[in-house]
Amino acid sequence: MSQVECRLAKIVMSESHDSQVIVLQEVDGDRKFSILIGFFEVFAIHRFVNGDKPMRPLTHELIGNIMESLDVRIERVVVNDLRDKTYYARLVLKADGVIVDVDSRPSDAIALAMQAHAPIFVEEKVISEASSEFE
Repeated sequence: MSQVECRLAKIVMSESHDSQVIVLQEVDGDRKFSILIGFFEVFAIHRFVNGDKPMRPLTHELIGNIMESLDVRIERVVVNDLRDKTYYARLVLKADGVIVDVDSRPSDAIALAMQAHAPIFVEEKVISEASSEFE
């Protein structure tokens, strides 16, 4: 399956709404789409983008620290499906030369990708469908 590299284009945070928004945009094009995410995930992504460190590790920092301690690297994040307005993602990890593919919510995967400076990819079928709904 064809994958399109994307970047985090926008973070929309609101303290008055339960759902927060991130926007992904393809690196070599104009297509973009939004994903509704939770309050804690949007703040984790925002922290990593801005280089803010909490006084003690929060959940995403803890996971990143564990991965780093075990020499596990995030090769990439792949947003791989869209079903009933719900996005699905995979964390593609490398440990001891072995590639491991782990199911993840897109928000958690993107937070970890921001922390590790790992690339984000989206399946062509997903970005085609999602970007047409975004316009």
